[in-house]
Amino acid sequence: MSDNQAGRLHAEILIIGAGIIGCSIAYHLTRMGRKDVAILEKSGITHGATWHAAGLVGQLRSSRNVTRMLRHSVELYDRLEAETGMAIDWKKYGSLRLACSPEREMENKRSLTMAKSFGLEMSELSPKEAQELFPIMSTEDVRSAVYIPSDGYIDPAGVCQALAKGAKDQGARIVTGARVNAIRVENSRVVSVETEEGTWTCDILVNCAGMWGNEVGKLMGTRIPSFAVEHQYLITDPIPDVPKRMPTMRDPDHLVYYKPEVRGLVIGGYEPDTLPFAPGGIPRHFAQELLPGNFERFELLAKLGGKRTPVINTVGVRQLINGPIPYSADSDFVMGKVPELDNVFVSAGFLYGIAAGGGAGRMMAEWIIDGAPSLNLWPLDVRRFNFHHCTRHFMYPRAVELYGHHYKLHRPGDEHETMRGLRRSPLHETLKARGAVFGSRGGWERPNWFAPEGVEPRDEPAFDRAKTNWFPHVAAEHRAVRTGVALIDQTSFAKFEIIGPGAESALQRLTVSDMAKPVGSTIYTQLCNEKGGIECDLTFSRLGPDRYYFVTGSAFGLHDRQWIESHLPQDGSARIIDMTSARAVINLCGPHARAVLERVAEEDVSNAAFPFATCRQITVGAAPVLAIRIGYVGELGWELHIPTEYAAHVHDVLREAGAEFGIRDIGYRAIDSLRMEKNYLYWSSDITPDYTPYEAGLGFRVNLRKGDFIGRDALVRQKEAGIRQKLCTFTTEKPLALYGGEAVLHDGKVVGVTSSGNFGHTIGKSVAYAYLPVDLAGGQGFTIEAFTEQSPATRHDGALYDPANGKLKA
Repeated sequence: MSDNQAGRLHAEILIIGAGIIGCSIAYHLTRMGRKDVAILEKSGITHGATWHAAGLVGQLRSSRNVTRMLRHSVELYDRLEAETGMAIDWKKYGSLRLACSPEREMENKRSLTMAKSFGLEMSELSPKEAQELFPIMSTEDVRSAVYIPSDGYIDPAGVCQALAKGAKDQGARIVTGARVNAIRVENSRVVSVETEEGTWTCDILVNCAGMWGNEVGKLMGTRIPSFAVEHQYLITDPIPDVPKRMPTMRDPDHLVYYKPEVRGLVIGGYEPDTLPFAPGGIPRHFAQELLPGNFERFELLAKLGGKRTPVINTVGVRQLINGPIPYSADSDFVMGKVPELDNVFVSAGFLYGIAAGGGAGRMMAEWIIDGAPSLNLWPLDVRRFNFHHCTRHFMYPRAVELYGHHYKLHRPGDEHETMRGLRRSPLHETLKARGAVFGSRGGWERPNWFAPEGVEPRDEPAFDRAKTNWFPHVAAEHRAVRTGVALIDQTSFAKFEIIGPGAESALQRLTVSDMAKPVGSTIYTQLCNEKGGIECDLTFSRLGPDRYYFVTGSAFGLHDRQWIESHLPQDGSARIIDMTSARAVINLCGPHARAVLERVAEEDVSNAAFPFATCRQITVGAAPVLAIRIGYVGELGWELHIPTEYAAHVHDVLREAGAEFGIRDIGYRAIDSLRMEKNYLYWSSDITPDYTPYEAGLGFRVNLRKGDFIGRDALVRQKEAGIRQKLCTFTTEKPLALYGGEAVLHDGKVVGVTSSGNFGHTIGKSVAYAYLPVDLAGGQGFTIEAFTEQSPATRHDGALYDPANGKLKA
C-alpha cells in the first residue's frame, strides 16, 4: 500500500465494496491503464449479495444499450477463465422463457422483435421443442416458448473471485476487513475515507456497496436508492438421470425460474409477499450471512414449481436459501456520477448483478476515465431519481411491490400501485373529480386520460393500445386539441431559472443556439457534449438581461440541472434556482385557444402583439401569469406558468371562458399521439447523447456563427464530413401497436430500431421514428415489425401534420 505526503493510505480510485460490481470495475480500470486502484471491503470478497446469487445470465432488456451492456458481460465470461486461470463454471447453454397465456405470448413476441432489432439471436419454440431442451419440464398449459442460445449461468462467487484476481494481477489492491466508518467531504469533494484499518485519501471514490449503497451514500451526504429485500430459492437433492447441458428456464406465469445445479435444480421466484430487509438499518456486522428460510412463504413457489417440473415432488430439499438482494426504486441499476459531489461515482442496486457485472464494470470504468460511458445508459443513470426515491418510507413498500411484480405482465402503460400521490398539482382534486385517470412520473400524479361521465376511471391495459379501455377516449382528447380547445395540467414540469450577470455567456457556451436574444424571446435548443451528442433538449425564455427560465420533463430535472450546473462559471456569476414547486403550469391549446385567452387576459394576446416563440407576463383573471407561446402538440397555444396558489383560480376562469367552445381537460397519452404527428422529439428515446442535432433533424437549431460552444468542433466536423445516420418518420399500412424498440427492415434485413411509436388519430395511421443509415434515409421500401407482425412502412419527409406550422403560428 502506498502512503501519500500526509502519511495516509491513498489510491487514485477508491472503490467501496468487493462484490461482483466493485471487482469488475477494478478489473476494467486496470485494463484501461489505471493501476492505482484499491477496493475497501468490510468483510470478504463476494460477501454481500454476490456469494448467494442464483447466477443466471440473461441479456435481453427493453433498452438496446442495456442489452448491449449485458452482452459485454457474456463476451467477458467467455474468456475470463482462460485469462485468469480461475474456474468460473460458465455454462453457456441458453435460456428458455415459457408462455402459458395469450398475453404472455404477446409479451414474448415483443421480446422476439426487440431481440431482432437489437441484433440478439432469439427464436420461438413449440412446447415440445422447449421440452427437448429442458426434458424434466411438463408442457401442461405451455403455449410456446422463446430461446436465447447465448445466455447461460455461472458460479457467482467464482466469477467475482476471477475478476478480483484479474484486477490484482494488474496492480489493484483489495483490502478486506476494512469497514468504512466515516467519509469526509470538503468543497463538494470526498477528501478522505475513515476505516477501522486506517484513513484513506483518494482522487475518485466509487460507491459499490450494494445493499449498503444508501447507507454509504449518507456518510458523504448523497442519496442513493439502493436498499434490499429478502429473496429465496430452493436447491433440490440430486435428481436421478437429470439431463446435462440444460438451459436456464423461466416460467413467469407460474412465478418461478430454474437453473441446473450439480445434478439437481435451483428453483426460485418472485412471490407477492416478500419482506424488506433491515428497514431500520442493516446490522453492523452483517456480511456473509443468510436469513432463516421461510418455507411458508416459499410454499406458493414450491407448488407452482412442482407443477412445471413434477420430478421435484419426488426428491428432497438440500437447502432453502434466503438472502437479501439489492433493489432500487425502479428495480433497475443505479449507476453514474452522483450529482451532489464532484469526485464520486455509484454503481449499486443491482438486482441481476451477475448477469450485468462484466458489462457494468466496463461501462463504469469508461464513465470514470472518459466522463461518460461508450453507451448512453440513461435508463440506469442515478440522476433519474428524485428525493423521495431515496427515502425508506418510499423505498421499502415500492421494492416489495416491484419484487412481487417481477414476473407480472409488463404491458405498455402499466403504472405502479404503491407509494402514489407523493407530489400533486394544486389541480389534482379538481381533475380527479372530472374523471382523471392518473399516472406517475417523477413522483408526480399526472392525468393520463379522462374518463367521460358513465365510464369507470381506471386503466385496463393491453399490449395493443387499440384494445385498451382508454383508446377511444384518448382519440377524442386528441381531436379536441386539433379542432377545438383544451387544457393540460403540466405542473409536473421541472422548472428553473438561471440568473446573474454571467447567465447569457454561460448559456452561449452550453447551447447550440444563439442565446443573445431580446428579453421576451423563447428559444428551443440543445445542449451537447464534446462529441456533439445531445445531453439536454430544452426551451429557454429570456425574462431579463440577466435572467433565463427553462422547463424540462418531470423525470429530467436533476439530470438537466446537473449538466448545466456542472458547466457554470466558478465565479458565481450565474446560478440556478429551482422553481418547480413555485409554479404550476396549464397548457392552453387548440385553434380556439386565443379566443379563450383574450376573454380572461388583460393584455393583448393577438398574433401581432404576442407572436410564436415569445413570452410575456400577463394577467389572467386576477392572477399574474408568465405566458410562453410554445407547445408540444402542434397547435396554437400557450404554456401558462402560474404562482402555485393561483393555479386553481386560473383553471376555473379558463374553463368558464372556454365553455362555449367545448373546452376540455386532456391527458398525457393524447400529448404523445399529438407530438408524434408533428415530429416533436422526446429526449431519452428519440434524442440522446448517442445522436447529434444534425442526425436528429435539428440542425436548424445549430448556430455555428455565434462563437465557441460545447460540442461545436464535433458538429463542424460532422457537417463537413456528412452524417452517417438520420432520424426518419414512418407510417405503417397496418395499424401496428408501436411503442419503440420495433425492428425496421429493408430488403429483409434489420436496418434500424424504432425510438418511439404511437397511433396518430388525425392521420389515422400508426407512426414511428427510427434512425437509418444515411444512404437509406431518402428511400422507400421499408417494413416495420412489431410483436412479430410485419407491415409495409412509408418513410416521410417533415411533419405528418401541418408541416408548414401555419396552425402553430396562427
